[in-house]
Formats: sequence, structure tokens, C-alpha cells
Amino acid sequence: MKMKCLSTDMLNPVSVMTEQANTSPVEGVVNLDEPKKMTREDWRKKKELEEQRKLGNAPAEVDEEGKDINPHIPQYISSVPWYIDPSKRPTLKHQRPQDENQKQFSAIGEWYKRGVQENVVVTKFRKGACENCGAMTHKKKDCLERPRKVGAKFTGTDIAPDEHSQVQLQLDYDGKRDRWNGYDPEEHQRIVEEYAKVDLAKRTLKAHKLQDELASGKLDQNEWEHDSEDEDEDKYADDIDMPGQNFDSKRRITVRNLRIREDTAKYLRNLDPNSAYYDPKTRAMRENPYSNTGMNPDEVGYAGDNFARYSGATISMAQTQLFAWEAYERGSEVHLQADPTKLELLHRSFRVKKEDFKEEQRESILEKYGGQEHLDAPPRELLLAQTEDYVEYSRHGAVLKGLEKAVARSKYEEDVLINNHTCIWGSYWKDGFWGYKCCHSMIKQSYCTGDTGFKTNNSDCVPFEDGPIENQEEEQPKTLLEMHQDKMKEKKKKKKNKKNKKRASDSSDSEDEEKKKEKLKKALDAEDKRVKQVDAIMQLDERKRPYNSLYEVKAPTEEEMEAFRMKRIRPDDPMASFLDP
Repeated sequence: MKMKCLSTDMLNPVSVMTEQANTSPVEGVVNLDEPKKMTREDWRKKKELEEQRKLGNAPAEVDEEGKDINPHIPQYISSVPWYIDPSKRPTLKHQRPQDENQKQFSAIGEWYKRGVQENVVVTKFRKGACENCGAMTHKKKDCLERPRKVGAKFTGTDIAPDEHSQVQLQLDYDGKRDRWNGYDPEEHQRIVEEYAKVDLAKRTLKAHKLQDELASGKLDQNEWEHDSEDEDEDKYADDIDMPGQNFDSKRRITVRNLRIREDTAKYLRNLDPNSAYYDPKTRAMRENPYSNTGMNPDEVGYAGDNFARYSGATISMAQTQLFAWEAYERGSEVHLQADPTKLELLHRSFRVKKEDFKEEQRESILEKYGGQEHLDAPPRELLLAQTEDYVEYSRHGAVLKGLEKAVARSKYEEDVLINNHTCIWGSYWKDGFWGYKCCHSMIKQSYCTGDTGFKTNNSDCVPFEDGPIENQEEEQPKTLLEMHQDKMKEKKKKKKNKKNKKRASDSSDSEDEEKKKEKLKKALDAEDKRVKQVDAIMQLDERKRPYNSLYEVKAPTEEEMEAFRMKRIRPDDPMASFLDP
């Protein structure tokens, strides 16, 4: 209903303002006449000026505040409406935040005042102050001091100082979330000064301690100079750059490099474009970059990522997985993760059978066609005294290019220390005997005795290596008759041994059969007892049955398995009803 009562004058304020301005002009009121229509020439000049300003050939238009107006801004934004003030120049002031409409926030340095007013000392109770302590900034119910037996209102003494009148802070979005808001930097300066005092006290104490040790003679002058040089070793510890890191001691920022700069990049190891492929995204080079150079992969520093990947137990693991897949295809239910023990045993038996099959096949081929003498022939290098390996020598006989001469190695283990020795056997020689240098022991495989061995091993006893040498009497040569008699005696002994072995084996077989029968009889009795016990337990109530946790669980023997098979009742047996209950 109120909307219907609005007049047309309120709905058209612009027409009202123009009519009032034209009909009744008043002093101080701006003339709101409509702007006159521009001529065609003025319109063309205005458009040309706008184009020149957009191209940058003419200076930009300036507003009333002396700021340039972007020529690409539309006219309806920059120009002031004629019905407000046609005399005003184009401006963008109305597009900027208005100061009168902006909220005023507290400055960054403003914060609540801490403590109390110490410059004013009050000696008399004031009206309206706290009855407990006498401060004017709070009442008795808000007082944080200990309640006095007689308040300051009645005593008039020991008046507490007034707190600061706190300001009302208007914090903006960042000010409310500033974790350092209100922090006093002088607090940190106090901490720095405290640590500096502690460091000075430590240095003074260390200097006094060194002076005392130098005066008492416990410390030499050279050691004192060395200690004085190392006093500030902690001072420069933060300035050391670890390999692969860039550490800034002032800002405490550690930047991890992509790789250690002492290492050679993978793509720089072989500049041949046909060598191993380098993937820049993953920084991986799977193949060996030195594969085309003829170098041994064991001798180079880097042989590709696959060289490190296929080391250790990786190859055997892959072979076991491949065997599991092949066995599963042939009907054997084995799995690497589900049953690894079964798979390993099956793989071992398979490898043994495979080697035996190859050996049998090889022997059968050799038996059928022959040619064993060709397999046992010495190497071709020894027969022809030449090889296909290219070796280039200098004038003096030194190897320039090709295989170098192999270093002669001993068949014995070298540098192997045993029995707590620090030197090997043969490192000490005395009076024609070898020994250990660490303890002067002349007995091989002996235990090291250390410094005490120098005294005990300098005795007059003659050491030995392999035990005492017994004097063996020279045996006289036997005649042909004696040799024939010895052979006949050996044949008779062999016949007697064979007869005794047969008798012993027969007696042992009979004894084994008797023992098996006795064990089987005991197992049958134990099976009867077990069956009776099970029947008795099954007749009891479930709540009264005993627990079986104390029973020993172990693998049954052969006799127990045989007794179980003999005593087992098969319901599908047609003669089961005729058995004794």
C-alpha cells in the first residue's frame, strides 16, 4: 500500500531537479541545464583526440586530482553525469575507495599497555576506587590481589598503583592472525645478552683451567697453543657446507641439491649419441654407458641402473618367481608369497633333477658316439700358442693397448687373521723357524698372547710346525714268498668279514622286526586307551568337558599311524557290523 502512495516526483528525481533548477534559480545552486549538442566538427576532433590518446601519441587526460586517466576506460565510467555537475572534468575518484566509508584499523605498532603506572604515587584513598587495593581502574569484585584483612578503604595505606587505561584495538584480518603482534624486540635482545654472558663465562673458565694446567706442568706449551686455536671451532661450524647441501647459517635454511657436485652426471659418462639412453624426466640410465667401449662392467664406476638392480638376491628371486609361474601352468599349485618354503624346496629338487638329466644325457651321447678325448683336450691357446685377443706393445715391450698381464695370485688365502692375531703366520722369523710377529709365537694355529708372548716365547725349547718328527726305521724289502703269504692272509680275512657281516645283518633284521612288533603292540594299546578316553569325553556335557590345551602336540610315529589305520572303523565297510565292539 505504501508503494502505491509514492508520487511520480519521487520516482523521477532527475526531472524534478531539472524543473526546480530551471523555474526557481537560487544562489549557490549549480545550473543543471542539459549540455548543448556538439557540432560535427567538434565531434570529429574529439574522436581523433581519443584515438591519438589510445595510440599513445597524445598525452592522457588528467582528472581533478592530477592523475592520468586510462584512455581505454569507457566514457560512461570516467565522465561525471551532467545532472550532478556538468562543470566537473572527467575523473575516477568515484571508482576508488572513499575515505569516509573505510573502517579505521589500529596501526601495526599499537598494542595493549602492560604493567601499571609507576610515575604516580597515591597516598590517600580516592572515592570510587577499589576497596581492597585502592586502584581506580577496577572494582573490588574485579580485583586480582589477595583479599586484605582490612581493605585500603579503611586503612588508607599501601595504595596499589593504577593500571594503564587500555585502548580499544580495531584489528584487520591480518592483524588478528599475526602471531608476533605485540611482541617486544627488546625481549630477544635480553636473551642474546644473556647467552653472550654465558659464553664469556665459559671462555674465562676455560682460560683459567688452561693456565692452571700449564702452571702445574700437566700441559705443554704446544698443546696450549693448539687448544687456544681451537677455541672458536664452534663459531665457524655453521659456515661449513656439507656435500650436496647449501646451508645458510644466518637464515637457517638448508637447500638440498639434486646431486652431489663431485659426482659425474650420467649423461656425461659417454657422449656417443648411440650409447645408453638417458631419460631426463626420471634421471635414469638403465643400460651400461660403457657397453660399446669394451670395458668390463666390474671395473667401471657406473654400469647403468640395471646393473645395481640385478645384484644380490634379485636374480635368484626372479628365477624362483618364473619357476612358480611355470609350475602353476603345469598344474602344481605353488605360490611365491603364499608358500615360499614349499616353492624353494620344489625349485631345489627341480634343479638337481635337471642337472642329473643333463649329465645322463651327456654321458649317453658320449657312450654312443664317443669324443671324450676332444673334451679333455687342453685349451686352444696352449696348443697353438696364440689367441684372438688384440694386444699392442711399445718398443720396450710394455703393453699399450689390450689385455694387461694378470697379477700372479697365491692359491692360499691372504691377509686372514685368526685366533686374535694381528699379524699373519710367517711375519716373524727366528733361528730357522716361522712365527707370528704380534706375539713371537712359533706354533702355528696358536692363540695370540700379546705382549706376554715376547717373554714366554724366548725360551730354549725348539718349536715345531706340524708336530714332532718320529724316527722311522727303514723297513727291509720282503721276498716274493712273504708277499704271496700276505696276500693269502688278506683274502682269508676278507672272506671271514663277509660271513660275519651276513650273520650280523640277519640277526639285526630279526631284532629290528621284534622291536617293530613290540612298538606296534604298545601303539595299539595306546590307541585303545585314546579311543576309550574320547568316548568318555563325548558322553559328558559340553560345559563339563576338560580343556585340551595341556596336551602335547607332536608328529605321530609310524607305529602310531599303523595302529590308527588298524583301529579305524569305516562306515562304508560291509563287514564293519561283525567287528567286536
